[in-house]
Amino acid sequence: MTSNGGRIKLSGISGVSGSLLGEDAVISCPHGGRAVPATTSNGSVHLNGVPVLTGAHTFVVAGCPHTVDGVPSPCVAVRFTADDTGITVDGAPVLLDTSAAQCFSAAFVAQGPPFVQATQREVTIP
Repeated sequence: MTSNGGRIKLSGISGVSGSLLGEDAVISCPHGGRAVPATTSNGSVHLNGVPVLTGAHTFVVAGCPHTVDGVPSPCVAVRFTADDTGITVDGAPVLLDTSAAQCFSAAFVAQGPPFVQATQREVTIP
């Protein structure tokens, strides 16, 4: 399927489970901070008008109140590990709401997985 000049490749997708994540997905750290893409999408593939998130995206967290022994240790980043679904957009694997992810402090200390809420989408492949 080609959309807006981009390409989505589907191969070997049997057994794939999860919802595609778009830039409007609600992603939060375990302490309530909000994660947003740090990089903007080139917008090559959209679902219902929203760019698809891929393993090429990085995420920053704002508003995390986490402390350790009274010392602020907020989550500042989320790193996703894209599933090997066989679904790629412009060569990068797509992110699903079931993709493995971890929140990290500025000292790169893992602080737990994020909460991910994908928006339901309709995908049409001509």
